[in-house]
Amino acid sequence: MPSSMTAQTTLLTTLWPTAPSSVFKMSLLVLLGTGLLTLSAKLNVPFYPYVVPMTMQTFAVLVIGLALGWKLGAATVMLYLIEGALGLPVFAYTPAKGIGISYMVGPTGGYLIGFLLSATLLGYLGERGFDRNIGTTLVAMLMGTVVIFLLGYSWLAYLIGAEKAFLFGVYPFLWAEIFKIALAALVLPTCWKLLGRRSRSKI
Repeated sequence: MPSSMTAQTTLLTTLWPTAPSSVFKMSLLVLLGTGLLTLSAKLNVPFYPYVVPMTMQTFAVLVIGLALGWKLGAATVMLYLIEGALGLPVFAYTPAKGIGISYMVGPTGGYLIGFLLSATLLGYLGERGFDRNIGTTLVAMLMGTVVIFLLGYSWLAYLIGAEKAFLFGVYPFLWAEIFKIALAALVLPTCWKLLGRRSRSKI
């Protein structure tokens, strides 16, 4: 379990302790975060032997939450959703498959809402040290992924039926999500270890 369930430190506050005290710095981080979410949505990575390519968007959403904390994590995803609602082509497969509100109420709408809730949840967990070791990072990432897919599946099932929603909205992505969960479980604790070594070297 995390070393302290009441700790309020994240990767952000460890790397940049003055950021939370500056509106400009926090705004900059949120804008950079939305840029990262947009880039991750557009990045299609072949994931053999599956036909459906993998994007890194769920990975980016969850890592942003863990690294920034719940307030900045939620603010980042909220601004990203607002950008999309205003018609900016920030979502996956936009503008080819629609844009703006019409895209958001389509098949991917539930996943988008899941992004906001999972970033908030993982931000809360990140503030309590869940990203500092492999085991708890796995737990946190799994929880966030379940939130995203539960909401995504529920909305898609409402639109096209439960069986089709699973076949098209869940099953093709299972192994890709397992890969991303494992990747985060390696990357985030490693970052904390490197920060710990850097701190000790300054003593």
